[in-house]
Amino acid sequence: MNLTSKKVTVQKSANELCDFLCEVKNFEKLMPENISKFELIRENAFIFALKGMPEIALEVKEVLSPNKVILGAISDKLPFTLIGNISALNDQSASVELEFEGDFNPMMAMMIKGPITKFIDTLSSNLEGL
Repeated sequence: MNLTSKKVTVQKSANELCDFLCEVKNFEKLMPENISKFELIRENAFIFALKGMPEIALEVKEVLSPNKVILGAISDKLPFTLIGNISALNDQSASVELEFEGDFNPMMAMMIKGPITKFIDTLSSNLEGL
């Protein structure tokens, strides 16, 4: 299952935006209002939970600075990646598009498509507001 957020403009350079996304503690600022848990578990990983959803642990898997930050699920139960594709617009701004890639059975994909789409759109909108 592949889902993509809208592309948004952020008033940060591509390098600054990449650095921001590499600092996993910054994801707390991007989370939806219905977050019930956010906890750093190590320098490059965190756990979060939204009301009514199971806890999800994410870690930074790869950084291709300044154009891409790849986070992946730590657990094999929900195997997915969240990719931030960054493009420089000028020295002071960049665009970013979030991409969710997961390997789920059709029933699971049908159940989580709506909530995940809403989640990545919220992350994207909150990035735009930085």
